[in-house]
Amino acid sequence: MNFINPKTDFAFKKIFGSADSKDILISFLNAILYEANPIIEDLEILDPYLAPKIKGVKNTYLDVKAKIGGSKTVIIEMQVLNVESFEKRILYNATRAYSVQLKTGENYNLLNPVIALTITDFQMFEHLETVVSRFCIKEKNNLADYLAEELEFVFVELPKFDKTLEELETLTDKWIYFMKTARTLRSIPEELGNVPELRKAFGIANEANLDPDELEDLEKREIFIQDQRGAITKATRIGMEQGIEQGIKQGIRQGIEQGIEQGIEQGIEQGIEQGKQQFQQFIVSLLESRVGPLSPEIRTRISQLSSEQLDNLGKAVLDLASVSDLTDRLQTYSRSR
Repeated sequence: MNFINPKTDFAFKKIFGSADSKDILISFLNAILYEANPIIEDLEILDPYLAPKIKGVKNTYLDVKAKIGGSKTVIIEMQVLNVESFEKRILYNATRAYSVQLKTGENYNLLNPVIALTITDFQMFEHLETVVSRFCIKEKNNLADYLAEELEFVFVELPKFDKTLEELETLTDKWIYFMKTARTLRSIPEELGNVPELRKAFGIANEANLDPDELEDLEKREIFIQDQRGAITKATRIGMEQGIEQGIKQGIRQGIEQGIEQGIEQGIEQGIEQGKQQFQQFIVSLLESRVGPLSPEIRTRISQLSSEQLDNLGKAVLDLASVSDLTDRLQTYSRSR
């Protein structure tokens, strides 16, 4: 079996926002928001998934939205790429969902709480170790709550989750594992399949159950993500080229004082070395935003890679989900020398 990637907005919307996904979404939200306690017993999925809704690629699918407990609204977003001002977009979407509840002239007491749940395929809070983090409005000095339940922001950072299948303990663990690894699985693991809602989610995610229009939209989303990965790779190459050019110019200027011939030679050598160092620093920065802080040993191993290996590592950044994945990738480069 092949499963669609829950981390794409198309797949996420289909799995959690379809008309028959109510039990799946209840289980998922209870696991993430309430530590697997059955707080949510029923909900209403707002704007349920219909495929294809809007032609195009970007912004094709809206967030999954649901109303729980008859009044509280939950907006859920899956984000693969760390785009500029993403944090502000989360705040805007949450406050907009809160404010649009009122019509002109209606009383503020009609406003109901909103929870913004965001799942990211990158690290947002490097200073926090927790996979799931929660934020609300508090007083700055003594941290007293200000209408704490009215606006709540919950984040799930998938790269921080490193449990293996055998280490899964809670329903929360199992849902996060599903989100992170479903695309790579070829069958439903027993540890996940014994949860009815998870088994149903796998059924919806099975590529064999998609119609031609859905497969076409899925392909568009995958291409879009690959294009963004290509943009990152291009940025690393441009950085290296600029570093080499800058180094050569600097070396040539020094060479005028020391001798034209010697200066050009040193300039080229310095430029290549400077460019490689800048390229290495850029790769390290990308990796740390993806898998977290790197140890001195890993940094040393990266500094020993050839230019071609660095380029390949840059292309593979978004395929690495943990430090362990990075270590395995570096090991393959060591064997190829």
